[in-house]
Amino acid sequence: MDSIIETQRQTHEEIERYETALYSLLSRNQPTHEIRIQTEHKAAQVLDRISSRVTALHNSYLDEDARKAEIGTLSAPAAAQNDLSEFYARLVKIQDHYNKYPDAVAGGFDMELAAILEEGNQDGLDDDYEEEDPISLLFSGEEAYGKYLDLYANHTAYNNLKGISKRLPYLQYLDILLAAQNGLLHSELPKEARATKDYEVYIQHLHDYLMSFVKRTQPLVDIQTKHQEAEVEFYQRWDDGEFVDWDENKTAKRSAIADGVGEGMWCSACQKSYSKKTVYDAHLTSKKHMKAIAKQAVSETPPQNPNGTQTITAQPASNGQLLKSRLRSSALLTYLSTSLLVVLVPTISETKSNVERRFSLTAREREQELLEQSKPTPAPTNTSGDAAAEEEEEERIYNPLKLPLGWDGKPIPYWLYKLHGLGVEYRCEICSDHVYMGRKNFDRHFQESRHAFGMRALGLPNTKHFHEITRIEDALSLAEKLKQEGRHEIFEQETMEELEDDEGNVYNRKTYEDLKKQGLI
Repeated sequence: MDSIIETQRQTHEEIERYETALYSLLSRNQPTHEIRIQTEHKAAQVLDRISSRVTALHNSYLDEDARKAEIGTLSAPAAAQNDLSEFYARLVKIQDHYNKYPDAVAGGFDMELAAILEEGNQDGLDDDYEEEDPISLLFSGEEAYGKYLDLYANHTAYNNLKGISKRLPYLQYLDILLAAQNGLLHSELPKEARATKDYEVYIQHLHDYLMSFVKRTQPLVDIQTKHQEAEVEFYQRWDDGEFVDWDENKTAKRSAIADGVGEGMWCSACQKSYSKKTVYDAHLTSKKHMKAIAKQAVSETPPQNPNGTQTITAQPASNGQLLKSRLRSSALLTYLSTSLLVVLVPTISETKSNVERRFSLTAREREQELLEQSKPTPAPTNTSGDAAAEEEEEERIYNPLKLPLGWDGKPIPYWLYKLHGLGVEYRCEICSDHVYMGRKNFDRHFQESRHAFGMRALGLPNTKHFHEITRIEDALSLAEKLKQEGRHEIFEQETMEELEDDEGNVYNRKTYEDLKKQGLI
């Protein structure tokens, strides 16, 4: 067993080396979202190890008796300066340890640090290198390594709530979550819907998912502390009565009716509950009730209430407490979910944009996108000095005219820039005022997903009639004109076509059909 002085020294050294490794991790270049997430998870692991060692070191310093005993053992008195018995005793312990474990590897801490700082395929020798990524297993396919939220299950649960006015599509549900930055979440729902058991289950699952997503995508953020602060703030505001929409007395009465847990009358003979006293009184004179009473008189053990309430006064009281507890729990989860959604506003916006983009893709384009996502990302390679020099040269490319870059990463010639008209801007209002440089890019964009989505948002088909139309007003007027021309063609068809009756009289189709309906022909 090592001395406490040596253990403290070794812990100090490990903390310093962990801090150096943490600096090395965070100072690395993070070109992609995946690399950033991996780096932050590694940094979080290092911080956890530093925290555990700081706690152990603090506890060892508090043990003053052990320190004094160790110092007393190491400090020999003046009369016994040449006494090395303690030294040889400890030397024997060390030799016995390595004789018992001959395969023990020295420098295990160095191997642990190397595993943390390892980037994978640093030599670049294996082109088919594919490393297992444990971080990718934390995310589903819809989340795309933490870029987007997967809220389809919560959306389905929201649409199945009791008391909602209408079912919302997925994009409108995301808009509701985005509105949480301006106020409390789900303030659009009626009070009766928010006081039901289904809403409590729904908001619990939503809160758990958002909490899990924040921990997976932001491992360096102390979300647990913020969560506890938000919880303390909620209880303070709840006690002050600031949540007017969550009034306990009014909402509890309404939710009792919604859940079917209100005051009722139980007939032990018929084993049935009645919500109204008039219905209960009327059934007392029925034949079915009389037979049930006679059967109960013969039976030794009377039937019990399956709901578990034996007295009339106990049921309303227990139900009222249950509803108040549920209401407070739902309000707390709603408040905490709102605080989490404020943190995730950029991610929700990216999720909404991704959903809109996928809606505008064809089946073939979606399959191609899935194939590209299934391909493993190339492992980062260790750049040498020559590669770094080449990157610096590329960064110093002189481009005062802001010309587009060619296939080689350098600006294209100016004459080619003028030939293709890349200096001319074409703005499309349907594409949210997106600017296209050059006539070729402008003509091509009418068949791309951005323009197709804009036309679909206007409720118009993206046909050849609307080619070259960039203003929303022009597109709507053209659609109305095409609709009128279609009606005019139908009218001309009715007036130009002629029909003859049995007597040889000639009429147009409209007149002929009107006379035939009246029985004049």
